[in-house]
Amino acid sequence: MFYYLHYLSEWIGVFNLFKYITFRLIYGSLTAFLLVYLLMPPFIRYMKEKQFGQIIREEGPTHHQVKTGTPTMGGLIIIVSIVISTLLWCNLANPFIWLALFTLMGFGAIGFWDDFLKVKKKHNLGLKARQKLAIQVLLVGVFYLILYHHLNHSTILYFPFFKNLFLELSLGYLIFSILVILGSSNAMNLTDGLDGLAIVPFCVVAGVYAVFSYIAGHVKFANYLFIPYIPYAGELAIFCAILGGAGLGFLWYNSHPAEIFMGDVGSLSLGATLGAISLMIKQEFILVIAGAVFVVEALSVILQVGYFKLTKGKRIFKMAPLHHHFELLNWKESKVVIRFWIVSVICGLIALSTLKIR
Repeated sequence: MFYYLHYLSEWIGVFNLFKYITFRLIYGSLTAFLLVYLLMPPFIRYMKEKQFGQIIREEGPTHHQVKTGTPTMGGLIIIVSIVISTLLWCNLANPFIWLALFTLMGFGAIGFWDDFLKVKKKHNLGLKARQKLAIQVLLVGVFYLILYHHLNHSTILYFPFFKNLFLELSLGYLIFSILVILGSSNAMNLTDGLDGLAIVPFCVVAGVYAVFSYIAGHVKFANYLFIPYIPYAGELAIFCAILGGAGLGFLWYNSHPAEIFMGDVGSLSLGATLGAISLMIKQEFILVIAGAVFVVEALSVILQVGYFKLTKGKRIFKMAPLHHHFELLNWKESKVVIRFWIVSVICGLIALSTLKIR
């Protein structure tokens, strides 16, 4: 909405600021941060009154049982803040913005339904895995149809570190899109097991994609750095900054000891949105590098389950996801979280370095 104020610059020069992505990027992220910061306390009070608290699985580390009853579904406030900030600061004529919001709210609805069933029934069983997977695949199918058929987006897969290495997937891009978005969504969901653990890597990846989106939408920068030029993708830089701002606002209340958890409504939606952005700006492999913490957490679960079945009861890790393994090695929760943050920042810097290593 504020974007359109730049038309007033013909009479009042200062309004020309609203035309620039960098200006709206900064204030969009600040708006999202403030909205989460202001809206979360009354939401926490409401959830406590309704006794909508987190259910902690009994097979997890025993010291986690003290978290039982902590308000959950904080992702609702994150989503509301992102949507409001996006409507205020982004160019609403840009189709990429609406597609990103569609992914955010679509996967958020799945997560909300799953969370609501858990807190209502007071146990760990929400949506059945098959139900959740089917709806997720359906949403990605709609995303694919809009992006690749309605918007005629490229189905070429580009590889980082190489200038001229690419692969035309054609219809295979649908399968690839499902893997990227569902993988990103569920990997963040698996990572969200300790106070503040998932939200900082999320902010790091959002920041990395803010840079890549800005460059991808700028023809001179994109050509100079040998990355695909995506017309109008620059507006996604603002959206990514808004994601990061909302994430930092949530960290204010989710840092140890957490006052609220994001729930599936937050982790599924935010993870899926990162995957969607990676597809829109043709930087899918950057998600693996910048989001390496999410990837390793998901792989630890896959390996643990696979090895357990093959060996009929043996385990690779003391517990999966990986952060629980380190807890059972007597690392304090805060140490696990901060060290994972450090690794995430390093991975984000490596992802940015690929802009020049081509």
